[in-house]
This record gives sequence, structure tokens and C-alpha cells, in this order.
Amino acid sequence: MNEQDLEQLREVHAGLAMVGLLMKGVYDQDIPSRAYQLADSMLIARSESAGIVSVKRHLKKEKAHDSN
Repeated sequence: MNEQDLEQLREVHAGLAMVGLLMKGVYDQDIPSRAYQLADSMLIARSESAGIVSVKRHLKKEKAHDSN
């Protein structure tokens, strides 16, 4: 991922965190800053290959069938 992708991912995480805070009933003036703090925590967790983020799909290679 390049810097632009990471910045957009941070914005998405912040938006989801903001919605989560609002659904939880938090109505403070510092919701945007808290949302960005949570977004930064999500990006750190993503970069640390721990938890569900570290799960990688293993694709099976299909064997070529001979038409002999």
C-alpha cells in the first residue's frame, strides 16, 4: 500500500469509529479527535500482523489436466 492508500484507509477507519462512538451514545466535542486516535490504533494493529489481520488466504493451485 502506498501513502495515499494508507491515508484513505485511516479516513475510513475514523469514519467507522465516529459512527461507533455516536451509536454508543458519546456526544462530546472531541469525537473527531477520538475517532482519529482509534483509527491510528487500527492502522498500528493492521501493520503488526496480529489477530484477524494476520490471517492470510491460502489459495490452492489447480492441477492442469492432461488431455491424453
